[in-house]
Amino acid sequence: MAENKRLCSRTMCRREADWTLTYAYADSTAVIGPLAPRVEPHAYDLCAFHADRLTAPRGWEVVRVGQDAAAPGDPEADTASEPSQPSSEAQSPEAGDARTRLRGLPTRR
Repeated sequence: MAENKRLCSRTMCRREADWTLTYAYADSTAVIGPLAPRVEPHAYDLCAFHADRLTAPRGWEVVRVGQDAAAPGDPEADTASEPSQPSSEAQSPEAGDARTRLRGLPTRR
């Protein structure tokens, strides 16, 4: 059987998905974490390129779970390689509610 690879949800993007984006509307938070084990109806699969560049609307926060490389614009980031994944150190304490809900999700290896 052929393996079904999931593609990025962004229009016209044909890259393989590596991350899943969900929204915690009550917390005004966009959460990007490892690719969910199955397709979820209210989640968006994103490639590393688009996950790295995601921004939230004014007043919202982006929480990045399981992304451990340098943040975009970080002088220590190697720009010659693939797009970097933002540091989880940049997360603020107010995002605790969204992170708590995501504990126990499988991590990508």
